[in-house]
Amino acid sequence: MDERLFVGVDVGGTKVAAGLVDAEGAISAQARVAMVADCGAERGLESVLSAIAHVLPRHDSVAGIGICAPGPLDPQAGIILNPPNLPCWRNFPLAECVRQRHHVPVRVDNDANAAALAEARWGAARGYGKVFYATIGTGIGTGIVFDGKIYHGRTGAAGEGGHVSIDYRGPICNCGKPGCIEVLASGPAIAKRAQQEVAGGAGSSMVELAGGDARAITGIIVAQAAQAGDRLATKILVEATELLALWLSNIVDLFDPEVIVIGGGASALYRPFFDRLRDRMAEFAVNPRANEAPILAAHYGADSGIAGGAALCA
Repeated sequence: MDERLFVGVDVGGTKVAAGLVDAEGAISAQARVAMVADCGAERGLESVLSAIAHVLPRHDSVAGIGICAPGPLDPQAGIILNPPNLPCWRNFPLAECVRQRHHVPVRVDNDANAAALAEARWGAARGYGKVFYATIGTGIGTGIVFDGKIYHGRTGAAGEGGHVSIDYRGPICNCGKPGCIEVLASGPAIAKRAQQEVAGGAGSSMVELAGGDARAITGIIVAQAAQAGDRLATKILVEATELLALWLSNIVDLFDPEVIVIGGGASALYRPFFDRLRDRMAEFAVNPRANEAPILAAHYGADSGIAGGAALCA
């Protein structure tokens, strides 16, 4: 049994979560601290080091520290470039700064890439060689793992599958492109569609669940209403599933993965529709064997960043 331990760190705009992870992907000794993202690079670094200090074993060393951070970043150099929600860091050598403090290997990558690696190494995609991972939440992020290694592309920026457009006449995404899958099928996209339908006069129990305010409808409310048999909520989720299926058919035709893993906070909205998602994806795809690639729920939920960080070093 490999007894090595790793620290996985998940850096966000408002918090830093860290955990101690063993060689089988089990997480222990978790901690969360506030991220100071707007008071200079050193204060931001102090937040990361504080989270790490909370979980380091007192007498045992760790084999490495892996950090998930928002992009853009350079995973090869471990440099944070210019993430919008971390204004404290511009071209900041995060990996080197942490390495100088703890004298162990330190790796940095974006959260979707790292979570994909954790799922391939320890989670739902364990045993598969070619893995496509999608995390669906406030946005849609993706990661590609080939034979145990993250595919970064030429510049380190590969894997931005959430910004693959499936409708050039569609709504404009935050990235500036029209019809990205993120602006069509993320959690906020589903909530916005429901709000628009109700505001247009469509009857639905979602209004009651939202306390009478259509503007308060969330993705969770849409899922709750659909589970209770609400026709409009079900229609919205079915249509969003169709969009995801079309997008995934493109992914299958391009990469031909062995497995597709879906995680993220909004993935629960789609879980009852996974069978439909797989069947419709296969119908859209050119690949006649597209239905052989299973679509699986991610093993790691809210801890995907911690597990992903550790996987970068394992």
